[in-house]
Amino acid sequence: MQAHPSSFSPAFNPIEPPARDGLTRRDALRSAFAAAGAATVVGSSASAAQPAAKPDARRASPKRYAMKKSINLWAFPYPDRMNLRECLQLAKDAGFDGIELNYDLDNDLSPKATAKDFKAIRQMADQIGIQISGLCSFLFWPYPLTSNDPAKRARGLELAGKIAQAASDLGVENVLVVPGAVHIPWRTDHEPVRNDICEQRAKEAIAVLAKTAAKQKVYLNMENIFFNGFLMTPMEMNAFVDHFGNDRVRIHYDTGNIAMFQHAEHWVPIMGKRIQNIHLKEFTKKGTDFSLETFRPLLDGTTNWPALLEELDKINYRGFLTFEYFHPYPHYPEALVWQTSDSLDRILGRKS
Repeated sequence: MQAHPSSFSPAFNPIEPPARDGLTRRDALRSAFAAAGAATVVGSSASAAQPAAKPDARRASPKRYAMKKSINLWAFPYPDRMNLRECLQLAKDAGFDGIELNYDLDNDLSPKATAKDFKAIRQMADQIGIQISGLCSFLFWPYPLTSNDPAKRARGLELAGKIAQAASDLGVENVLVVPGAVHIPWRTDHEPVRNDICEQRAKEAIAVLAKTAAKQKVYLNMENIFFNGFLMTPMEMNAFVDHFGNDRVRIHYDTGNIAMFQHAEHWVPIMGKRIQNIHLKEFTKKGTDFSLETFRPLLDGTTNWPALLEELDKINYRGFLTFEYFHPYPHYPEALVWQTSDSLDRILGRKS
C-alpha cells in the first residue's frame, strides 16, 4: 500500500520534487536565472565596448537602385533542353523583370518567322508576365557590316534590317547592333579591315538602317565590343553615334567587353544619356584571354559593381541591366539563372 504524501515531511510540496543535496528545483532555477542575468550584463558590456563595424562596399549595396533586372537567352539551354516558353517562365520565376532574346538563322526568332509569329511570342511573354528587354544576334560576326567581302556586307545589312523589323513586330524598342569589326579573334574566316575603311563602311550601313528606325519604333544601339578593334574608347563611341544626328542611334553598353584593360565605371559619365541599354558581364583582370570563354558569372571577377551602379545612377539610367553569358550550365542549368538573379538583387540593393 502506497503511503500518503503527508507522511514524508511537513514541508512536502506535491508540485516541487524533494530536495537533492539540500537544493530544491526552485532553488536550482533561481540560481540558473541569476547566472544567466549576470552573463547577459557581462555580454552587453563587452558588446558595448566593441567598435562599430565599418561599412563594407563589398557587401550588398547600401542603397536600392531603380534599374531593371534582365538576362539573355544564351544563359539557358535553349533550344536543346528547354523551349522558349520554359525559358521565359524560368526567368520570371527567378525574379527577372525582363529577358533579352536572340535572333538567329534557325530558331523561334529567325528569318523563317513571320510577323504573326513574333506577335505570338510577345503575347506569350505578356501572359507569363515578363518584359522583352531587347533583341540581340550573333549574326553580325559571320556577316559583318564592314566586311571586305561585298556579299557578306550586303547579307549583314539585310539581316540587320530583319532584326530591326522583328523587334518592331515584337513591340521591343532595343536592337543591339555591332556596327563593324577591324578584327574578329574567334573567327578564322574574317579578313582584317583597315580602321578608316571600317569606320566609313559602318557609317554607311547604320545610315541605311537609321532611315526606318523611327517608323519601326526601335533604337539601334551600337555595342562596344573592344575585341573587334573598333570604337575602342567612349569618346570614339560618342563621335560615331553623334555623327548620325538621330536620336534612334544610341549605345548598348557592355561592361565586360572593355574590362581587360579598362574599367566599366569610367565609360558611363563620358557616354552619359546616349546609353540606351546595358549588358552586364563579369570579367577578371587576374589572367584571362580574348575568347568568349573569358566571361564568368556575376560577382566572380574584378568588376567594381558599387562604383558602376553609382555612375549609372548619376546619369539617371533606369533601363535594363542584362546578364549576358554564353555557356548554360551542363548540369542543373536553372542554378545559373537563380544565382544570377540573386547577384543582381544584391547589386541593385534589393537584398542584403
